[in-house]
Amino acid sequence: MEFVSSNSPNLIKNVDLDEASRSVKYHPSVWGDYFLAYDSTEVSTAEKEELQRQKETVRKLLAGTPDDSLHKLQLIDAIQRLGVNYHFEEEIDKSLGCMHGTHLECSNKDNDLRIVALRFRLLRQQGYRVSCDVFNKFMDDQGNFKNSLTTNVQGMLELYEAAHFGASGEEILDKALELSSSYLQSYASDTSSSLFALVNLALEFPIRKNLIRLAAKKFISIYQEDASRNEILLNFAKLDFNVVQKIHQKELSDITRWWKALDFENKFSFARNRVVECYFWILGVYFERKYNVARRMLTKVIALTSVIDDIYDVYGTLDDLQLFTDVVQRWDVNDPEQLPPYIRICYKALIDAYLEMEAEVESGGGSYRVQYAKEEMKKLVRAYLEEAKWVYSKYMPTTKEYMKVALVSGAYMMLSTTSLVGMGNLVTKEDFDWVTSEPLIVRASSIICRLMDDMVGFGFEQKVTAVDCYMNEYGASKKDTFAEFRKQVKKAWKDINEECLQPTPVSMPVLMRVVNLARVINLLYERGDEYSNSNTKTKKVVRYVLVEPVAV
Repeated sequence: MEFVSSNSPNLIKNVDLDEASRSVKYHPSVWGDYFLAYDSTEVSTAEKEELQRQKETVRKLLAGTPDDSLHKLQLIDAIQRLGVNYHFEEEIDKSLGCMHGTHLECSNKDNDLRIVALRFRLLRQQGYRVSCDVFNKFMDDQGNFKNSLTTNVQGMLELYEAAHFGASGEEILDKALELSSSYLQSYASDTSSSLFALVNLALEFPIRKNLIRLAAKKFISIYQEDASRNEILLNFAKLDFNVVQKIHQKELSDITRWWKALDFENKFSFARNRVVECYFWILGVYFERKYNVARRMLTKVIALTSVIDDIYDVYGTLDDLQLFTDVVQRWDVNDPEQLPPYIRICYKALIDAYLEMEAEVESGGGSYRVQYAKEEMKKLVRAYLEEAKWVYSKYMPTTKEYMKVALVSGAYMMLSTTSLVGMGNLVTKEDFDWVTSEPLIVRASSIICRLMDDMVGFGFEQKVTAVDCYMNEYGASKKDTFAEFRKQVKKAWKDINEECLQPTPVSMPVLMRVVNLARVINLLYERGDEYSNSNTKTKKVVRYVLVEPVAV
């Protein structure tokens, strides 16, 4: 729906800011110094050589499989779901390009829902604008999917996964998602077959919304029980996961040491100490080895941003926050003595992180990239200040007023831009001009972030949320407000899907950073604030991905 603005201001009632802000308590880090123990973790020469040997074997397997075969579809799907497709990007792109050329002909011949849906999904994942009309053959005279399809479990599963790549206006995919979701839920609860784990995984997090590393490890455990598995591919995926995990462990050890040196845990005891969770967040944005510099940069930025967010939300006075905002706008690298000590400490850490960023990219002529990142950080703290002013003045903005500021304060516009800084020659100045223009995909990712965050935070956070604004403006109940926001989140995912279809304004590696940011939010804010309250589900997920290796 379109937001409606109101000319009359509304007041936040019954909020004692000082009492509320200082009553906020976050649990301490659940990890502490744990990852410091990985300081000497290294990938051995033997592991590197074996990985390369197995990689070439898989490459030959991929090349030797005919592009027009069902086996090739299944092989590419398995490679992608096992998380090793980044090794074979050119080969997969070439194969899917060939499949795209014969897509309509093959889909017209195939009457197996599983094959048609799998081909459709793989091509959409690659950015091909294939028509959803290929599913018309599976509809009855009333425009509904035929009842006979529900006897095909694998077909329903593939239809479900394919439907998550739908764009706005594709009603047939909406119907597909409704039917397949309902069917798979009943199937998952009534069976103990070998498909149970795969169906359960899909219902929890469909491929489109799952984190690559998390999904890969879960799929490895399912794939190894599949009678049709390829042992060569499975063994390679296991080895690759463990090798890359070691690299991540060493990176996180270095990040932890940096964080410990800042001593923010003691200096900002009111703030969330979540550096491990921040690294996991950015691992969701890019896990590949070639993005190690970008990953380190973005982790430091998001960790500092988390503390700054808490300064604005739960600690700083309005005068202090105004000073903080002003000094960030000036971006003075000198230590501004007029600032309160706690703000000086945080500001210096922020400046140092960006100076380090500049040093990393300067040799490649990429200094201009950091300037884009700085401007987005300036924009972010201005939004933080605006929200703080609302609370201090007890002002309730209209939904439109709120969203204009809150899409920025959610930090996803800043993170989308900053994620590109360390990606090297894959990113151009035109890409930065595009991402900072608030294109549809960035706004959609920001909407997902903001609305999911505000829904799980409603009733707990002592600040204005989208839920408060909407309920106040429209007299809506919490239930109806949540229903409306879920519709908007669903539409935002469709907008993301649309923006990833060719012709795209920027390259797929750039687009995928934004897509992956939305995926992380889907994990951390689906059923609660699993970032702030990271001592249960998030702790298990971090351990699963970053601590426990795959059994070989």
